[in-house]
Amino acid sequence: MTLDKTKTTAKKKVEHVNAVVIRFVGDSGDGMQLTGTQFTDTSAMFGNDVATFPNYPSEIRAPQGSLYGVSGFQVHIGSVEISTPGDDLDLLVAMNPAGLKTNLQAVKAGHTIIVDTDSFTKKNLQKAEYESNPLEDGSLENYRVIEVAMTSLTKESLKDLGLDNKSIVRSKNMFALGMVYWMYGRDMKHTLEFFKKKFKFKPIIAEANSKVIKAGYFFAETLELIPNSYEIAPSTMPKGTYRIVNGNTATAWGFLAAAEKSGLELYLGSYPITPATDILHELVKHKHFGVKAFQAEDEIAGITSTIGAAFAGDLAITTTSGPGLALKGEAIGLAIMTELPIVVVNVQRGGPSTGLPTRTEQSDLLQAMYGRNGESPVIVIAASSPANCFDYAFEASKLALEHMTPVILLTDGYIANGSEPWKIKSIKDMPEIKTMVITADSEGCGPFDRDNDTLARNWAKPGTPGLEHRIGGLEKNEFTGNVSHDPLNHEAMTNIRAEKVKRVENYISDLTPEYAEEGDLLVVGWGGTYGSLHSAVRELNKSGYKVGHAHFHYINPMPKNTADVFSRFKKIIVCELNKGQLSFVLKGRFNQYDFLQYNKVQGLPFSVIDLKAKFKTLLKED
Repeated sequence: MTLDKTKTTAKKKVEHVNAVVIRFVGDSGDGMQLTGTQFTDTSAMFGNDVATFPNYPSEIRAPQGSLYGVSGFQVHIGSVEISTPGDDLDLLVAMNPAGLKTNLQAVKAGHTIIVDTDSFTKKNLQKAEYESNPLEDGSLENYRVIEVAMTSLTKESLKDLGLDNKSIVRSKNMFALGMVYWMYGRDMKHTLEFFKKKFKFKPIIAEANSKVIKAGYFFAETLELIPNSYEIAPSTMPKGTYRIVNGNTATAWGFLAAAEKSGLELYLGSYPITPATDILHELVKHKHFGVKAFQAEDEIAGITSTIGAAFAGDLAITTTSGPGLALKGEAIGLAIMTELPIVVVNVQRGGPSTGLPTRTEQSDLLQAMYGRNGESPVIVIAASSPANCFDYAFEASKLALEHMTPVILLTDGYIANGSEPWKIKSIKDMPEIKTMVITADSEGCGPFDRDNDTLARNWAKPGTPGLEHRIGGLEKNEFTGNVSHDPLNHEAMTNIRAEKVKRVENYISDLTPEYAEEGDLLVVGWGGTYGSLHSAVRELNKSGYKVGHAHFHYINPMPKNTADVFSRFKKIIVCELNKGQLSFVLKGRFNQYDFLQYNKVQGLPFSVIDLKAKFKTLLKED
């Protein structure tokens, strides 16, 4: 939390701050995701820049009070540019001992912890593996601890409402939210309206939550243990209409925009899998835009139905995560062989196998690049923030439709579930999408004729008079589409499919380093690590270092100027949430350069503090 200046009111001191990092933690049933989301939305409506990081257990019903059952929601708000959910915490709200124990190390010394003292029972302390009560043994003396009997105060505020005890206790998260609203000068109006809409058929629940959030707010206002509140001015973002979106929602909307721009109907064939399922949930809401969403019985049915929809002339997509991408491999090969435009979204998570389904990782890049039999190249691109998931879903659709080949769009759990402000775009301002669709009136065009520049074949919808053609997984003749086992024809078709993907480099933007065009160190990343790398490099440049940041959105093919960018820096370090997969690809393509690596495989994003320390060490070695 960066302090600016202070002023004093009659009772409390108000500190002006540029940014603050807050984390709400508790059991899975304590409503921490809802609490964090409401604080985020309220802060965004006030005008702050925000970034969030939900973190929850993979078990549907993890044991109550257990260390591995803790659910958390972190939010970083500020009047300055916010690129990450933040590193160390200015405020930790812990609803139970397990939440305190698993998150204490992230709190800055001297900063604030709010705890629900009612939850610090002997039984809960044992579940959290505490030998003594941390509220009594002096282990928290380096922090400002605010002890509040939230559960008891919640019960007191709702004693006359006639609710059962379980429903009353479930409202305690709103008591905590009310306290935090007061501490950071947030208005309760947005959340009170949210209660009315969410519980319009259960008005007593809306009333209960409203009572409790007000009780928490006014309790904090009068509590002597809270010596001051904080004021965070609105940020100065470019003018426009904004809304808070997470990456999965933005991805869904990007596909809607692409369908509208291309004039095609949108088809989604998917099997539910964490953390990609919310794309399916979002698109189902938009049947009025002509969306056809099919929840398949398995991953293979999801993608094969998508291939069928592409054959029929739709903008066809399928969504999954790592294990599902493995299952889709053979069908992706079929789409390559038939030269049909499909988009495969892979929202990456920790692996292998079921692995860490609710944690983030970048461990599917090599699978996306090479995880199929035979010579089977596809276009591979990656989004890098919750908001630009919209742009790269649109771009994936555009590339698939204009080049008649599958595209794999990589996102990850960090940006899929994280949220930030997104400036709403108009369809008329989006790039044009040209399709290769031909009709009976397309004189002299056959289904297997190709564009001279892109090598994309024509797209003849089934049933079009005069354009009947054969299609399938067996190798086809280059000119007629008939099945061919001719060795020279197979080699020719293999080369065409590879060259078609390579020529995409003529239609994508150059790689443009941020901060420094040349210098001592180039930081290279891809995907959801952008915010952390961007922040670390920005802070180093402010300190006088000459460091650039090159972030890859296009991975197969890569921008044509990639080697030129690399040549302008003394050292290159590739930072990834895996064991070095992009580094492996780069070493194969640009073996004239020495690529250093910085890797993390913990299911968590990079820390800006750790990145800066690593980069400074490399710079001092010169």
